[in-house]
Amino acid sequence: MGLEINFFRNPSRQLPLESAELIYSPADGRVVVIEEVVDEEYSHQKRVQVSIFMSIYDVHANRSPIAGTVAYFKYHPGKYLLARHPKSSTENEHNTLVFQHEKGTILLRQIAGAVARRICCYVKQNDPVRQGQEIGFIKFGSRADILLPMDAKIQVQIGQKVKAGLDIIAVW
Repeated sequence: MGLEINFFRNPSRQLPLESAELIYSPADGRVVVIEEVVDEEYSHQKRVQVSIFMSIYDVHANRSPIAGTVAYFKYHPGKYLLARHPKSSTENEHNTLVFQHEKGTILLRQIAGAVARRICCYVKQNDPVRQGQEIGFIKFGSRADILLPMDAKIQVQIGQKVKAGLDIIAVW
């Protein structure tokens, strides 16, 4: 029972600074990937992907990295590979959300893992979102991928621990 309570905790968080220039972490966890990719689903452009692995000890609530509008939402059924597996981003069950901002778009994937078998998303297409707003929850954790514009200045490193709505991932 104690482990289950640990998974579902969701501490109140105050955004340190609301700013159109800042892109906050959408998830608690450890940065496991920073690489250049091509967004095959939405923009079909090169992006910088930052992946955050959520262990069983992390808070599993997801927060909006920026203020804007949900321009795109799609649920993808799939496998339940280990969340650290490189193919989990595209082959595992996941939600894809695209946030439209005055400076551009950011894609976020909520990815289920080997244990995580339920993704909850509280927003839908065309919904406005505030920076730091809770947008979903991945029950029993997994991974969050955020695809950023190529000119975003990445502020994290592989292995770094981050917290949703508190730590800055990148700057426009």
